[in-house]
Amino acid sequence: MKISVSYLKSKYTIKTTLNKIDLTDADYLHVDVMDGRFVPRKKNQYIEIKDYLKEIKKELDIHLMVEDPLKYILDYKNLKPTYITIQSEIKHDLKDLIYMIKSYGIKVGIALNPLTSIEKIEDYLKDIDQVLILSVNPGAGGQSFKKSVIYKIEILKKLREENGYHYEISVDGGVNIETRKYIKDVDIAVSGSYICESDNFQEKINILRNVK
Repeated sequence: MKISVSYLKSKYTIKTTLNKIDLTDADYLHVDVMDGRFVPRKKNQYIEIKDYLKEIKKELDIHLMVEDPLKYILDYKNLKPTYITIQSEIKHDLKDLIYMIKSYGIKVGIALNPLTSIEKIEDYLKDIDQVLILSVNPGAGGQSFKKSVIYKIEILKKLREENGYHYEISVDGGVNIETRKYIKDVDIAVSGSYICESDNFQEKINILRNVK
């Protein structure tokens, strides 16, 4: 299982947190971008965070929790992320956004809020590289894991196998030593406060990787 570390909630400053993540063997740095519209908070605007992220060696996993991703895609592509993930619930044509992101050589993810069904994105599964299952309501770190989303993992695994799709399955929200057992079959676990509010980031990452 790959580990993507979110720094939305940390006991350290942003710069210190990013540096500590960079020193671990985490697979990705997960960047939650918020516009204050799709979710109430406004966080990680490009102008505020670009200089910090340019110094990071980790592969970037950008999650756009925004109503209008176009400008954000144009900005964040400059950081050469591995993934840019858009929300399934926005009003834009997802197919156009998928092709736009891919045109920059960036892998595409689609995120599902806890109450959003997989049916909403079935038509796009053949074209994307990641499905991000949100196991908390988007917009704030430190929330409790919602077990009600677990069924989505099995459905996505089945659809991938039956159709030969190549997307990775990722879960984000409330991932810690207690909830890790519910997502043992996913490809990527996104964890934030469990890691970033600890004294030893690498130790927490090791625990997540080794939970049975």
